[in-house]
Amino acid sequence: MTTAGTPTGTTSVPDPTPGASGPSHAAPASPGPLAGVRVLELAGIGPGPFAAMLLGDLGADVVRVERPGGPGLGIDPARDVTNRNKRSVVLDLKAPDGPARVLDLAARADVLIEGFRPGVAERLGVGPGACHARNPRLVYGRMTGWGQDGPLAPRAGHDVSYIAVTGALGMIGDPGRPPAVPANLLGDYAGGSLYLVVGVLAALHHARATGTGQVVDAAVVDGTAHLTSMIHGMLAAGAWQDRRGANLLDGGCPYYGTYETADGRHMAVGALEPAFYAEFLRLLELDGLESAHADPARWDDLRDRVAARFKSRTRAEWTARFDGSDACVAPVLTLREAPDHPQLAARATFTEHAGLTQPAPAPRFSATPTAVRTGPALPGAHTGEVARDWDVPALLPAPPTPSASAHPRTTPKGTQ
Repeated sequence: MTTAGTPTGTTSVPDPTPGASGPSHAAPASPGPLAGVRVLELAGIGPGPFAAMLLGDLGADVVRVERPGGPGLGIDPARDVTNRNKRSVVLDLKAPDGPARVLDLAARADVLIEGFRPGVAERLGVGPGACHARNPRLVYGRMTGWGQDGPLAPRAGHDVSYIAVTGALGMIGDPGRPPAVPANLLGDYAGGSLYLVVGVLAALHHARATGTGQVVDAAVVDGTAHLTSMIHGMLAAGAWQDRRGANLLDGGCPYYGTYETADGRHMAVGALEPAFYAEFLRLLELDGLESAHADPARWDDLRDRVAARFKSRTRAEWTARFDGSDACVAPVLTLREAPDHPQLAARATFTEHAGLTQPAPAPRFSATPTAVRTGPALPGAHTGEVARDWDVPALLPAPPTPSASAHPRTTPKGTQ
């Protein structure tokens, strides 16, 4: 696998040891538009850590408060890319002094992110009321699946549960088969993390203008539902059928979907506009189908002929055939293949850092470039740094108390 060097709008900051502690972790050296912003992340899994990673990618000084034993993600912390560009301390919120240490950090933060079930942060003593009493300017970001209120607010759930009730999951997949699960990208990250970050940045702007912080209630159900806004508009206008595989953008249209190739791989087709559709037919060498573009009654026949053509050659052959065209056709790549795609390699969409190939920070900035500055933060690896840089000496363990055995008694001369 090859990856390009430094993307335009990013910088390269070497860090050979994942989770290593050193000068590269200090906030003043952080590139990016959020340099100087302090973010306190109360460790969890899913959308909260990804949101904090995104803020870290943008240059914020992110301190992740780990619970003893970790959050239970089940992968090696040295390979958890969502904890890059962060520093880590370990605090037990159930210990007598745990909440006080978190409040000390919150007093010095601009943003706090937590993903507990509603009411848990309050019971632990680190809810919005306690934090705002110490720091009225604090932006308190809350990330949940169901939201802070409503009948399901206290119930457990995961990405697939949340997107199911929004109508989004029901749109994905082939008709006559169960809905296809889009990993946890649609709910956790698109409907969750990204909306939390947008909310946090808007609230941060308000706090800097007014001196007043606030709570940002980001729920996966809200964000995912919001993502379907255009579809709801089409539904209201009669331009969308409320069922899978019957619409222009859900695979129901034969020139917007995926097709299997001779080698069992796939090609993606998005030839929506007439000019792109004409180019698509030309390169497929299919005649007599020009008018089928606007005739849904002919779509089944069109789909069968397109599918048969794609089955006649391999993915590599079709990729070469469509290369340089405006037919809107692309190979469907795996995660391991993606970094070597010519366009992604040219833009350095993926980068390698500390031995890990991973997506580079996005988006790009012309004046304040971003970077993968540090590898995944190992739990508790930066306690000393954070105590110093955030001026919270109470994070440091108390020095050992001298004992009598540490000072052996000497025998006066002449008494032996």
